[in-house]
Amino acid sequence: MKKFIYTIVAIFIALTAQAQLVEPIKWKGEVIGDSVRLTANIEAGWHLNIIELGDGMYMDEYEGTFTETVAKADTIRVRFNACDDKMCTAPETWEYVASGEMAKAEEAKGEEAQAEGEKSIWWVFVMGLLGGLLAIFTPCVWPIIPMTVSFFIKRGGADKGTTNATVIRDAILYGLSIVIIYVVLGLLVTLIFGASALNALSTNAVVNIIFFLILVLFAASFFGAFEITLPSSWSTALNSKSGNTTGFLSILLMAFTLVIVSFSCTGPIIGTLLVEAAGKSLMAPAMGMLGFAIALALPFSLFAMFPSVLKKLPKSGGWMNTFKVTLAFLELALALKFLSVADLAYGWHILDREVFVSLWIVIFSLLGCYLLGLISFPHDDDDHRKTSVPRLFLAIISLAFAMYMVPGLWGAPLRAISAFAPPMSTQDWVMSSGGSGVQASAVQVSGEYKTMSVHDGQITFTDYEEGMAYAKENNMPVFLDFNGFGCVNCRKMEAAVLSKPEVAEHMHKYVLISLIVDDKTKLEEPIVLEENGKTTTLKTVGDKWSHMQREQYQSNAQPYYVQLDADGNKIVETSYAYDEDIEKFLDWLAY
Repeated sequence: MKKFIYTIVAIFIALTAQAQLVEPIKWKGEVIGDSVRLTANIEAGWHLNIIELGDGMYMDEYEGTFTETVAKADTIRVRFNACDDKMCTAPETWEYVASGEMAKAEEAKGEEAQAEGEKSIWWVFVMGLLGGLLAIFTPCVWPIIPMTVSFFIKRGGADKGTTNATVIRDAILYGLSIVIIYVVLGLLVTLIFGASALNALSTNAVVNIIFFLILVLFAASFFGAFEITLPSSWSTALNSKSGNTTGFLSILLMAFTLVIVSFSCTGPIIGTLLVEAAGKSLMAPAMGMLGFAIALALPFSLFAMFPSVLKKLPKSGGWMNTFKVTLAFLELALALKFLSVADLAYGWHILDREVFVSLWIVIFSLLGCYLLGLISFPHDDDDHRKTSVPRLFLAIISLAFAMYMVPGLWGAPLRAISAFAPPMSTQDWVMSSGGSGVQASAVQVSGEYKTMSVHDGQITFTDYEEGMAYAKENNMPVFLDFNGFGCVNCRKMEAAVLSKPEVAEHMHKYVLISLIVDDKTKLEEPIVLEENGKTTTLKTVGDKWSHMQREQYQSNAQPYYVQLDADGNKIVETSYAYDEDIEKFLDWLAY
């Protein structure tokens, strides 16, 4: 067992180190007239994953030599990483500067692109920290803290209210063990799913259905319907091993025991975090687990180092069940987000926007009532009816949030939940701008164009060929929008940018072609083709648009916007990816 543990730790260190040392991609730049040709020479056995090129070009799994010509600029940035069959390098940012040299961004002036690319990873880290803090206050973790501290004190022979070097050492090792376990879990997610699968994981309909069911199951457990635990033999065996061993191994086994015992409370938090992190970057799952583990490990280590502080902590009791039930309500709300992705992808139309908003209003209203003691659950004690001051303030926030969402039933934008709610196009009815009544949110146009609709004056198609035919017939430019039902950033862009009056004014001159890359509608006939030397079969509408994005625009991330003329040629060479800067978007439209 000891050798196994040390092997895992060694692999973790080796992977981290190796990912930083190898450089299988060599870049060079060459000026050709008003353009710059960027070339990447890729070592045999490796493939290139371009995360961002210039203003938003994306690409996946390119082997041999990659060449791309872009508009000449003082500085052109490319953010990328490389993968082989065993590992992936950490994402890097290189720059082409006016002198004609390609260099790492850290060596060049300006690091805005690098900072923007890393922002999402640090956001995942923060999400992990918050998830770990939530896990601490669950009934699966909180009662274990004093037990663990007592173990360390007895192990070190410390007197009551004191500490010593042995206790401090063991406390630190215990915290590090928790961090190692969860970070290895995050790395395993990356290694198992691979580079290309991670981007699609968060928008996969089947994955989202599974997580919807898991979250509903855990929510029911938190409400008190039943208990979910891993086999007791696992924790018993690990606990016995930790008691019979000494040194770091016993502490590591104790950390494993904590992970298993707390699974019923931490499982939904970890699962949700991994799914959300999967769509960010290759290292995001590991960073999310790092944040989660640090937050979870800190109280164990700190209280072991300073055991006298334990006396000031609140004892386990009814407040913990209140916290657990509150988490259950939040899990139900989050579960609907996962179901919404699958509903949109398969076209079930059981969770259109107003239905989703209605359910959220009910959930947060019930949460407010629960916090006020108006309703109770099986494991609540008699004191639950007495509303404490913290619960009162939380109830006010929950009920106010429910009231905030009410206008969304009539089509209000609800920017605060735009990343979770279905798109406005699924709203069956909205109040007219003059407040005189109700009108359809999108008018389906009958005739030869089956996928054409008009919403607030915006002509929209969901089929590329039909949209281009209409644009050519009416001599209109095209705004090509690669979108996704499960794309959180797409919803954010729609709420923060595309819906703004100053933007809509410019957008109305375009034919909007919205191509949904995770649409599960079956094609009439599967399309078999070659892609990167491999045979690929396109079975769904989403497969078709996703392949088109990869093949024509070297991108596999959403949102992704392109301006075309009526003949399908680029009006603007650069594309536009996720960026909520309205002025920047307007400048791109007017380029």
